[in-house]
Amino acid sequence: MKLLSTYVLFAAIVLGFSCKQKKETEKKPEPVAVKVKGMEVEYASDSTSLKGYIAYDENKTEKRPGVLIVHEWWGHNDYVRERADMLAELGYTAIAIDMYGDGKQANHPDDAGKFAMSVMTNLPEAKARFNAAMNILKQQESVDTEKIAAIGYCFGGSVALTMANSGADLAAVAAFHSGVGLPIPPNKDLKARVLVCNGADDPFISPESITAFTTAMDSIGAKYEYISYPGVKHSFTSKEADANGEKFQLPLAYDAEADQKSWESLQQMLTEVF
Repeated sequence: MKLLSTYVLFAAIVLGFSCKQKKETEKKPEPVAVKVKGMEVEYASDSTSLKGYIAYDENKTEKRPGVLIVHEWWGHNDYVRERADMLAELGYTAIAIDMYGDGKQANHPDDAGKFAMSVMTNLPEAKARFNAAMNILKQQESVDTEKIAAIGYCFGGSVALTMANSGADLAAVAAFHSGVGLPIPPNKDLKARVLVCNGADDPFISPESITAFTTAMDSIGAKYEYISYPGVKHSFTSKEADANGEKFQLPLAYDAEADQKSWESLQQMLTEVF
């Protein structure tokens, strides 16, 4: 009996040592590096040819949420494409969309204002262009068509909010340095969770419009967050803001801290929603 007990003890020690060795030699699989692929796409509404840019991590195999990004009033430019790349790095498939047609861009605020006004005063066409972009996003193999969000900057933020208020099938919407006096105010058709990040010193956004917006959101029980950054001006996420402000004598200014904090708030919302 004593010999048997000794044998069992020895076997247990050997087995335990072998398991420990195995665990020590086993290596965790290396995380797959992010490899962002960006590609230009052409699409169209019934009346307008449109040019967009899609970005995604081609090393990621599973389907993921899709995010539409609506440009500032300057038009579809490198800035909005950079944001698409940034979202792709986070694991989303993003499309920088075109609301003006043919990738048209403005070089002067007067032209930018005219382009933006032509979109916001023709909501049926605005919806058609937005929906055309959403459709091409949903056609991407990498996209989970049940998980779609939209974000926008300046004019683009107003577009994203307006589309959400019109009943667009969006799970989340974020607007940065965006007007909130919208052609379609918040109403029961709103399905999305909403984030608005604005500068407290932005003269383009009146206190009255903020009050009207938040009152309307509260009245329908919307899930939203309105963040106002003290001392921050318009266009605070764009590193071109200071140069444009000086060139055109406009109250624009980049703010690195507000830019970072607003991006972190976006990431938090998307993570919670998806």
